[in-house]
Amino acid sequence: MGMRLDEEFGADRVMQIETEDEENEEHDTVNEDDDTGSDLSNHSVHAPFHSQLGPHDSPTWPQSYRRSMDMFTGVTPPSLSFLKGSAMLSSACMRSQTPTPQHSLCKPLISSPSFDREEAPTLNPSKLSIVSSAIFSAPELPPLQQCSYTQSVLNALNALCGIGILSIPYAVKEGGWCSLFLLFLFGIITFYTGTLLKNCLESSPGIETYPDIGQAAFGLFGRIFIAIALYAELYTSCIEYLIMMSDNLGALFPNSHMEFAGIHLDSYQMCAIISTLVILPTVWLRNLSLLSIISAGGVIALIIVVICLLWVGVVDDVGFHPSGTAINIAKLPVTIGLYSFCYGSHSVFPNIYSSMKEPSRFPSVLLISFSTAFFSYFGVAVCGFLMFGEKTNPQFTLNLPAKLVTSKVAAWTVVITPLSKYAITITPVAFGIEEFLPSPQLRTYGVSILIRTLLVFSTLVISLAVPYFGSVMSLIGSSLVMLVSLILPCACYIKLSKDRLTRFQLAACSFIIVVGLISAVVGTYSALTSMA
Repeated sequence: MGMRLDEEFGADRVMQIETEDEENEEHDTVNEDDDTGSDLSNHSVHAPFHSQLGPHDSPTWPQSYRRSMDMFTGVTPPSLSFLKGSAMLSSACMRSQTPTPQHSLCKPLISSPSFDREEAPTLNPSKLSIVSSAIFSAPELPPLQQCSYTQSVLNALNALCGIGILSIPYAVKEGGWCSLFLLFLFGIITFYTGTLLKNCLESSPGIETYPDIGQAAFGLFGRIFIAIALYAELYTSCIEYLIMMSDNLGALFPNSHMEFAGIHLDSYQMCAIISTLVILPTVWLRNLSLLSIISAGGVIALIIVVICLLWVGVVDDVGFHPSGTAINIAKLPVTIGLYSFCYGSHSVFPNIYSSMKEPSRFPSVLLISFSTAFFSYFGVAVCGFLMFGEKTNPQFTLNLPAKLVTSKVAAWTVVITPLSKYAITITPVAFGIEEFLPSPQLRTYGVSILIRTLLVFSTLVISLAVPYFGSVMSLIGSSLVMLVSLILPCACYIKLSKDRLTRFQLAACSFIIVVGLISAVVGTYSALTSMA
C-alpha cells in the first residue's frame, strides 16, 4: 500500500543532474573515502551509460518518465487533489530506497520556496535511475513500498488485458482462422522480448526505465527516440479510448443528434464531444491515486465484458455459427496489427520489474500474464467470430443485440472504463511536454491545466477526423507496438550484451527484428490505406 506525499511539496517536480564540476568533486570524495576504508565505494554512481553524456549536455529528457509511469504498476490510497498545491504522482510499488549522505546526482530544474534552506535526502545511487528519479525535500518522507509477487502479476495482467480484446474477433474475420497462429506466435515473441528487457535492466546498476535502456545502449539519441515512441504509443491509445467510448455511446443512443450554429452533429460526433468534456476534469488531477485504483480494475472490466459476450451467445440464443475462410492474405496485415496491439505493454514492464520485491521472479510474472492473456484473447476470438461471422464489427460490443440487458451492461462497461485509464495514460505525455518549458515561472497551475486541456482536445480532433477503431488500432500495433515491443528490445539487448551473446540469441534477436520491420512496414501501409 502506497504512502501519500505531503501536499507541502507543491506541484513542482524537482529533477536534478550532475554538472561536470560536481562530478569531479564526487570522484575526489569517493577516492578519499577509499583511503579511509569507507564502504561508500561499494555504491558507485557510475553506470556504463554515464559516459554517454558529454560535459555540455542539457538535462536528459524525459526526467519524469519513471515516476509518471509508476502509476501503471501499483495503486495508492484514495487521495484526490487538483494540480494546484498538490503532490507529484506517487506509486505504492516502487523499489524501497534508503537515504544516504552523499552528493546530489542532480541540479534543480525548478526553483521552489519549499526547497529553500532545506536539504533533500538522496537515494542509494546503485538503484537510482540516472535521469528519471526525483529527489524529494522532506527528510521525514518514508520509503515507498515494493510490490509483492501477486501484485506484480495483477499489474502485468492489467497492462496486457486491455481494449485490444474487443477487436480480436474482427481480426479473425479479416485474416481468417489460420491467423490465430499469429496470435500465438506474437505472444511467444513478445514474452521473449519482455525477458530481454529484464536482461537489459540487469546489465548495469542505475537502469530502471525503458528510456534508461535506450541511453545505455545508444546514448542520448537512443533515450530520446525511445521516449518519443513510448509517448506516441500512450497518446494514440488515448485516441482509441475516445473512439471506443464514442462508438459505444452512439450505439446506446443511436438517434441522438445536435444542430449547433448551422453545424450538424451525428450521434458519434456528439458522443465524442460529451466523452471529452466528461474526461477533461480527470486530467487536471495531479494525484491520480483514486483513478489508479479504478484503473487497476481493468481486469475486472474485461471479465465482465467477456461474460456478457458468452451470455449472449449461450443463454440469449444468438448461438454459434461456423463460417469464415481459412486465411485471407490481402487482409492479413491488418490482422497482424491488431494482434500485436494486444501484447503492447512493454513500456510498463521495466517499471513492474523495478518495483518487485523479488525481481528474479519477473520471468514467471511474464509467463503467467502472457499465458492468461493469450487464452483470453483466443477464447474471445473464437466465440466472437462464431457468433457474428462476417458481420463482426471492430468492437464486438457493437454486435451485441441492443435490446438485451446483457448488451447494455457490456456497452456501459466499455464506456466507463476509459474514464479512469485516459487520465493515467495521458499524464506521462503531459509531464514530458512540461519538461520543455524554458523557465520555472511557466511551470504553474494554469500552464499545466492548459497543456492537459490542449492534449485532450487534440485527441478529440483526431478521433473525429479518423473515427475508425479497428484501423487506428491496427496502425498503432503495426507501427508503435512493433517498434517498442519487438524491434527495440532486441536491438538494445544486442548492443548491451554483444560480448556475451550466443549464436542462438543473436539469431533469435535478428529474426525478431526482421519480422518486426516487415510487419511494421506492411501493416502500417495497410492500416493507412484502410482509413483513406
